[in-house]
Amino acid sequence: MSGRVLTSRPKVRIEIVRDDTASMRSDEGFIRVRRLLLRNHYEGGERSREYRYDCAERDAIDAVGIVLVDREGRVCLRSSIRPPLAMRPGYVLALQDEEPGCPTLYEIPAGLIEIEERGEDGLRACCARETLEEVGLHVEPGAFVRLGPGVFLTPGLCAEKIHFFAAEVDGARAEEPTMDGSPVEERATIEWVPLEEALAACGDGRVLDIKTELSLRRLAESPWRRR
Repeated sequence: MSGRVLTSRPKVRIEIVRDDTASMRSDEGFIRVRRLLLRNHYEGGERSREYRYDCAERDAIDAVGIVLVDREGRVCLRSSIRPPLAMRPGYVLALQDEEPGCPTLYEIPAGLIEIEERGEDGLRACCARETLEEVGLHVEPGAFVRLGPGVFLTPGLCAEKIHFFAAEVDGARAEEPTMDGSPVEERATIEWVPLEEALAACGDGRVLDIKTELSLRRLAESPWRRR
């Protein structure tokens, strides 16, 4: 059987039949939940039945993922505290976690794009800000290069898109990270790991963060790395 070439995605328009968000009890925190009644409209005029759907939203909806590479070819991985991991309900999991309740992951540096950070220049400015905040390195925005197109991480829950960038840095010049003042950034461990070892860690489960694995694989395939 010959393979098909992906072209355009199916055209679907989603109609909000009713927005029931106001009836929900909400403290309007960092993450907002919208409770909607929706209907799909397909090409040719057909439409689906009405269905309920909850979406998560926040003001800064998109993010950058940053691959920092030193002159020895090592990449920067940083431990992060992710509270939801400590609350995974073991009694409903299809497969039990090897380290149940462990709330930390090794990840690439990453951060939310602020409202004023627009366009490619804005994304690179965000990379520079987050690199100083999370790693303690001063890197000019122009030093960051794209690693392919942005991707959606959890499109069934949230419309967040993450944009990947890479930069060559001198890790020895790192200062104390400025951080954002949040306890989830406290006591982070920063490691400089050979790319091959970081990829192996993705394969054997020591690195469990999907944006980190994807960005490292893109780096390994990037002409920029082999220049």
